[in-house]
Amino acid sequence: MSTMAQPRICDTLVTHEKSNALEELGRVHSSNSSPLCSESHPPDGGFWAWATAFGCFLIQFCGFGYVSSFGVYQDFYTRIYLTDQSPSAISWIGALASFLADSVTLISGPLYDRGWFYQLMIVGSALQSISLFALSLAKPGQFYLIFIVQGVLSGIGMGLTYGPCMLVISQHFSKRRTLVMSLVASGSPMGAVIHPIMLNHLLNGTVGFARGVRASAGLVSGLLLISCLSMRTRALSTPKSTTNYNAAVRKCSRDVFFILITAGSTIFQIGYYFPIFYLQLDSIKHRIDIHLSFYSLVIMNAACVIGRCTAGIIAAYTGALNFMIASTVACSALIISMIALSNVASVVVLGLAYGYFSGVYIALMVPLVTAFTPDLSELGARFGICFASTAFGGLLGGPIPGALLSSQYRWWVASLFSGLVSFVGSSMFVVMRLMIYRRRWTKEAV
Repeated sequence: MSTMAQPRICDTLVTHEKSNALEELGRVHSSNSSPLCSESHPPDGGFWAWATAFGCFLIQFCGFGYVSSFGVYQDFYTRIYLTDQSPSAISWIGALASFLADSVTLISGPLYDRGWFYQLMIVGSALQSISLFALSLAKPGQFYLIFIVQGVLSGIGMGLTYGPCMLVISQHFSKRRTLVMSLVASGSPMGAVIHPIMLNHLLNGTVGFARGVRASAGLVSGLLLISCLSMRTRALSTPKSTTNYNAAVRKCSRDVFFILITAGSTIFQIGYYFPIFYLQLDSIKHRIDIHLSFYSLVIMNAACVIGRCTAGIIAAYTGALNFMIASTVACSALIISMIALSNVASVVVLGLAYGYFSGVYIALMVPLVTAFTPDLSELGARFGICFASTAFGGLLGGPIPGALLSSQYRWWVASLFSGLVSFVGSSMFVVMRLMIYRRRWTKEAV
């Protein structure tokens, strides 16, 4: 089946946030200039629309849901399996997987625009499955083998599926798009709830590393197969996208709002991953109950599920940009507050709060990029450019704090650095809001 060519935006399909932003910029196209017709109007429901959303949810569950569980591997490798490596070196495994999952969208986004959705899903899912089964063959001390299969191979597989599985939602939903995207995005923290429980019991129990990782690989492989069978694209009368990628890049380079979104997210994510990678290890090193420490990531990601599910609902009233500002500022403050982590209560409160606001941030990224995209035929290209850039923030977000942490475990240094950097990133979204207000005032004055 051929994929839908993303049609030019028109007044009847823009979301509340997009309508406000584009009206203020004077860039909303009139209905007469849009080629969109009723045939290509997303149905906002139906069996295959919701089946596709479910399949995309499973992709998120098995993709970033698994990467977000790397804190379990970070703790296990540091204490047991890779004791000859520093925490910073080990964190490069998870950081690289996250980096590739984002940056490969620079390739998968344009391929999605050209109708390669099914091929991307199949190849990406296969790579994720193979990487986990290969990981189970690694022996203690084999850092480079683990680095290649868990960092490189798995990251590429996730990158091929992540972008297209979010973008295909726009083919099936218009008015409900932000809500459905946030529900699909909740698959990641839901996976980050289930996977840590399973991995902690398997790796730290009687099963052991090899059989435990194989059991995890079997679960992920089965769910990815179901997702590939569930997803569909819509065949429309419009031709496939022929968007020139270089032209899209030039447009992005002149779009101030796109630049601010990209720069803000990139800087923010340097600090964003610190709690995700180090909360469990932080809890254990502070001699907090070992069983609670194993569940610290579960607590965080359970709250993240709630954050992602409610983000679309609340953003419909507050606006995606306003809610994004609130969530990023809250995350930055909570990262700094990790300095005070010392007992059970602090672990639970920090995990719940950070999980919720980090979930809101991730859930709103795709709708925010969509809202500030004037031509949806370029959505895949813009998505790829934005997330390839933000991937560099994620790449540095584990190793730099890990290096600051050092073998002396100076938690206050790493927490303060990560929190301050995240504050700088969140300030970019504040600048966006101020620019919109200024243009609105100028328009009213005229």
